[in-house]
Amino acid sequence: MGVRLSAEERETFLQNGHTGIITTLRRDGSPVSLPVWYAYLDGKVYVGSPESAAKVKRIRHDDRAWFLVESGEKWKELAAVGFPARATVVEGAEADRAMAAYEEKYAEFRTPPEEMPGAAQNHYAKTVMLRLDPTGDALTWNNAKIRLKSPVS
Repeated sequence: MGVRLSAEERETFLQNGHTGIITTLRRDGSPVSLPVWYAYLDGKVYVGSPESAAKVKRIRHDDRAWFLVESGEKWKELAAVGFPARATVVEGAEADRAMAAYEEKYAEFRTPPEEMPGAAQNHYAKTVMLRLDPTGDALTWNNAKIRLKSPVS
């Protein structure tokens, strides 16, 4: 049995994941990787971001991205899904639907804006949604699929 996830397992993993890592490119081509919250809808990843964030500016200049979700602490628990993507700032009904799913998913994890300092409130006041459209095959694995040897006594 291989360690790769089936298409159904990949969908479930992305649906249930908590934090992803998005990698975008600076103008000089160097990568920047950041942890992000995300919503997974219709086979696409949606990431919320302050409109003024550097990652949004980078995506508007070069839409190439990589997205990764991982889980597990011990080696035998490690699992992940990663894929290359094109990132787009979405608007209208698509953005509203993605934002609603994103807000629902993270409602219990958010800090109320009124508890944030003014500068943080201002930074997060205008949020945009980024859609990540996969452009290639996903890299997946789940070490739990590996049959371990019985412990030696």
